[in-house]
Amino acid sequence: MSAPDTTFNGTRPVSAAHAFDVDRLDAYLRQHIAGYAGGTQVEQFNGGQSNPTFKLGTADGRQYVLRRKPPGVLLPSAHAVDREYRVIRALAGTEVPVAPAHLLCEDTEVIGSMFYVMDCVDGRILWDPQLPGMAPAERAALYDELNRVMAALHRVDPAAVGLADHGKPGRYLERQIDRWSRQYRASETEKIEAADALIDWLPRHLPTADETPRIVHGDFRIDNVIFHPTEPRVLAVLDWELSTLGDPLADFAYHCMTWHMPGGATRGLAGVDLAALGIPTEADYLQRYLQRTGHPQAVSPAVWGYYLVFNMFRLVGILQGVMARALQGNASNTRALEAGRRARPMAEQAWAMARQLDAARGRP
Repeated sequence: MSAPDTTFNGTRPVSAAHAFDVDRLDAYLRQHIAGYAGGTQVEQFNGGQSNPTFKLGTADGRQYVLRRKPPGVLLPSAHAVDREYRVIRALAGTEVPVAPAHLLCEDTEVIGSMFYVMDCVDGRILWDPQLPGMAPAERAALYDELNRVMAALHRVDPAAVGLADHGKPGRYLERQIDRWSRQYRASETEKIEAADALIDWLPRHLPTADETPRIVHGDFRIDNVIFHPTEPRVLAVLDWELSTLGDPLADFAYHCMTWHMPGGATRGLAGVDLAALGIPTEADYLQRYLQRTGHPQAVSPAVWGYYLVFNMFRLVGILQGVMARALQGNASNTRALEAGRRARPMAEQAWAMARQLDAARGRP
């Protein structure tokens, strides 16, 4: 196994932009979490682009994780740590592994913004989907586990876990396109012609959707799960702020964008010899997911292509928000500007794919 990438893994001292009164937090947690020992020591995790995340160490050696909204002016509905907390609590005891969550604090007087606290799960976060340094069999097992966990999530009945109201029923794609178009406009830092074209194209090419609404993660990637230290087993799925009720296939397509992104800074699998690495092809990976979820029929190339274009546009909206926060000085990651600059090439790739779909349908 290769050495961990400290660019994303590990912790650092708390940045000045995200600093808070540790003594006040300590007193609050000792009052509200049973058995909390106090003596809190705080470090900030290196990874993540949205909600600042911190490791809390206590006098008795226990470790917790705190996720908070970033300070400053935020986009409407963004950084929903309350939604994260609710879905993590609801999924405890299902086949979807999540970290035990302890409390949600909506009182912004404690540390300056809403936050929640959960257990710190000890394991591996794997940032490079090519999984360097591993044997083909190891890679295959890890990808199969990712597939299994996502299928398990999409099999959960929202009503059975108290999440029937976690999103609006119906018109998922239409509502998501409208939301991310507005988010993009609200955080726009430069004119990107391809993004403008997608905002026009996506609502005019909506596919017919007949999916039963399920809990969708919204940002399911290999680096948003914690694997067991030595086994190909997910111990916790992280980063639920974009979760809602919606089309599970659209959620799975977001996960599969990895197969369409180049390696390097974008950490993708495009152009990689998948067979040599032991990583499944996108088609095989999709087929295994459909089998696990009991999907009744194959997904047409046109519909799958639309889902990919839609999710690439969603990612453009996310990256544009990262760029805006970086320019404001309140981004959670020190490499936010670099991430934000990916918005333009991602929009251009999505627009090229949209035009290919039109050409396949015989449209100009």
